[in-house]
Amino acid sequence: MKKNDLEKDSVRRVKIDDSADGQRLDNFLMARLKGVPKSRIYKLVRGGEVRINGGRVEVSYRLQLGDEVRIPPVRVATPVITPATHLPQGGIRLLPNIVYRDDALIVLNKPSGMAVHGGSGISRGVIEQMRLELPECRYMELVHRLDRETSGVLLIALKRRALVGLHEAMRGGRIEKRYLTLVAGRWPNPVQHVKLPLHKRVTDDGEKRVTVRDEGQTAHTIFRRLQSFADFTLLEAELKTGRTHQIRVHTSHLGFPIAGDDKYGDFELNKRLAKQGLKRMFLHAAQLSFEHPISGERMLIEAPLPAELATFLDNLNAQAI
Repeated sequence: MKKNDLEKDSVRRVKIDDSADGQRLDNFLMARLKGVPKSRIYKLVRGGEVRINGGRVEVSYRLQLGDEVRIPPVRVATPVITPATHLPQGGIRLLPNIVYRDDALIVLNKPSGMAVHGGSGISRGVIEQMRLELPECRYMELVHRLDRETSGVLLIALKRRALVGLHEAMRGGRIEKRYLTLVAGRWPNPVQHVKLPLHKRVTDDGEKRVTVRDEGQTAHTIFRRLQSFADFTLLEAELKTGRTHQIRVHTSHLGFPIAGDDKYGDFELNKRLAKQGLKRMFLHAAQLSFEHPISGERMLIEAPLPAELATFLDNLNAQAI
């Protein structure tokens, strides 16, 4: 934003809808008065220039559905760059990948190779793409993340109440996440609890790297052996914690790298697998179980294996016959 590119607004009266229900007043104002110092916003509230339903409130007031917020005239920096407001011709579309949708949330079967957020050289991620494809949704935020290379179930909140509720459920361990992964080698145990602390660092070129270290964060994965092949094992991985690259690092550290993993895997093996048709990492977020943040209904959402992973498994089964 340019500091000298300012405009003066008139008084605005904003009716609170689902997108801001439960949000603190100061955070609500900062999102709408970009470029205005936080101290100035606090002064507006404490001086009574900002009012809720005609009355004074504290900056910590939590907005409620139907509240009317009076926002006084204030100088706001005008953004120089206008974000994209229409879909370009061609390219990927995510609406066909929606596996569940209601007025509070969307569950997407995210394709491999697509980041959840734009940035770091990526012009548009899942959330930016979804906002373009569903411009009628006034509120849309990611509930959690998946690695760019990982496919599968991804939660997107369409109401602030849904986002807050799901985040509380995640912190309380009330969302069950299960993945399918194919690892190199013969996994020995039918069920195995792996508790190895993980340490995350960022390299000089901005790449995230995770290693097992005693001083790292607690990380717990439950692996269940689903099918054994001559040189591979299909596993279900249940996340009890949600650390960066958790499944990938736990399997690699134990000597069972994920097939196709270009960061922690067996690079020579990956080259051979690419020639056999597996040109991505075999890691798929297959299932999410949680209570609906608005209705309280127990939800079980499943995303089928993408065709390229299912085909590779079929080929392994055919070789085993």
